[in-house]
Amino acid sequence: MFSDSFFKHIRNGIGFDGLLSVIFGALILFWPGRTAAVAAILIGLAFILIGLGYVFTVFRLDNESGWGRLGHLLLGALYLIAGIFTFVDLAAATTYYFALIGIFVGITWLVESFVGFSMARSSASPAWMIFSAILSLLAGIILLFSPFWGALLLWTLLGSILLVLGIFKLVRYFTWK
Repeated sequence: MFSDSFFKHIRNGIGFDGLLSVIFGALILFWPGRTAAVAAILIGLAFILIGLGYVFTVFRLDNESGWGRLGHLLLGALYLIAGIFTFVDLAAATTYYFALIGIFVGITWLVESFVGFSMARSSASPAWMIFSAILSLLAGIILLFSPFWGALLLWTLLGSILLVLGIFKLVRYFTWK
């Protein structure tokens, strides 16, 4: 049904994915601060590019109202300022990004808990739904009260997962016949 070439591409993709996962997982686990700083640099660059895109869009919006142009200009300026501040103090930007991620994940888990509580009655297993909602509620509260430490824990967990999954993918790549 599938050609040998197709399976070769799949195998190579798994091997490449495994190699990248091992590299990024090891970088996160063994050099967490430097890897986070590189991630902050990438976020800062993305903010600058997005900001420039919004600013340059202002000059190409022929049929846009003045308020629309002003909105694009202000949004572009905000992205540019955020990107520039990333490079002004990289350590502070990295810390702020971690805290923001912790806050966003905490809010997400709180919302997930409220959804779980509201769906418990219609669930096939309401006890598990309520248990899951309680865990999400507790995790969300913990992350909101200590977003930096929670994000740091999530960062370490991400590195561990990437490393373990990468090793499994590499084993799968080398044992594929």
